[in-house]
Amino acid sequence: MSLADPVAPPAEQVPAFVAPYAPPDDAIAAELLASAWLPRGNEARIDARARQLIEAIRSRSGGFGGIEDVLHEYSLSTKEGLALMVLAEALLRVSDAATADQLIEDKLAAADWAHHATKSDTLLVTASAWALGISARIIQPGETPEGVLAALAKRLGTPAVRGATRRAMRLMGSHFVLGQTIEEALSRAGSGTGRLYRYSFDMLGEGSRTAVDAERYFASYANAINAIGRAAGNAPLPGRPGISVKLSALHPRYEAISRERVLRELVPRVVDLARRAKGFDLNFTVDAEEADRLELSLDVIAAAVADRSLAGWEGFGLAIQAYQKRARGVIDFVLDLAERHDRRFMVRLVKGAYWDTEVKRAQERGLDDYPVFTRKAMTDLCYMACVRQLLAARPLLYPQFATHNALTVARIV
Repeated sequence: MSLADPVAPPAEQVPAFVAPYAPPDDAIAAELLASAWLPRGNEARIDARARQLIEAIRSRSGGFGGIEDVLHEYSLSTKEGLALMVLAEALLRVSDAATADQLIEDKLAAADWAHHATKSDTLLVTASAWALGISARIIQPGETPEGVLAALAKRLGTPAVRGATRRAMRLMGSHFVLGQTIEEALSRAGSGTGRLYRYSFDMLGEGSRTAVDAERYFASYANAINAIGRAAGNAPLPGRPGISVKLSALHPRYEAISRERVLRELVPRVVDLARRAKGFDLNFTVDAEEADRLELSLDVIAAAVADRSLAGWEGFGLAIQAYQKRARGVIDFVLDLAERHDRRFMVRLVKGAYWDTEVKRAQERGLDDYPVFTRKAMTDLCYMACVRQLLAARPLLYPQFATHNALTVARIV
């Protein structure tokens, strides 16, 4: 399906989503607290459960090739951990060798990698410490004017360190990204302990900038749905794998100012992909976007689910970000859709992924407040209020909870 030959979206109208964009925290804190409040006796049980989860995870040393040990050793509370995270993210965006060399020098030079090698008995941590420590010294040969490290610096130089660092980052990345292709990801997901899990596959990347980008993403999503469907097995929904779709990847002008064009061109593409997912009875989740795109995303979703070809299918869903101050209003909107179409929708509750961008944009515009919570405690409070709201909305909504926080998990279970 081409952007140049769009099909008109369904004509059915739903009430527009309306909620305060950036209210002050004080205006909604009391309501959130009342919604998320638990009797005092439950707190001790929740804390104990969270401690049990944390201890169980930490006792499983060496999982995923020992990557948890590395992340625990080089946590974000250490300058070494911060250097690694900054380097891993920044190297993905650096295309020329000279800049990459300067970046590596800046981030690895000041860290004390040898300190970690002496205190850890985990092979991957020790090896990482040695490798990174040697790297830091290679790019600062003045620290070791004599000995092997100085000789290595003369012999190898920064380009060799750059290559080794990129390889190390790819190694770490392989623990968080299942594969570079959907076939590779499916193969890895279906092997070993992966059989114990259900997967929702996502495609890493930025939004489209051109129609060619959008066509390429559409083809990739369609191919992924076919591949996932063929490997999905016979389990019924919701116990099936699925795919997450980023709307801004499917249209080069995914912005509120282009609303009419987006609805005209994008809705048919979303319906097309959803039909393909329905054909395999897969989960089909629309990813969350930035706050400025929330109304547009809900308009696209409302128009797509109204298409008669998707009637009766309960695999359509969306992600809702709890750090957005309008999260509870979004749940109400989706619940209304479920009631209108008399079918269940899947809702994946997440904390949020665009915090830096949201804060920066609000500051650039001189807004009195932010569309997202700036304090973690408020995000956690909103998350738990949303949990209760979603659980109360069953069976019209099928809640899915995504979090890395053991205390949040303990509260839910």
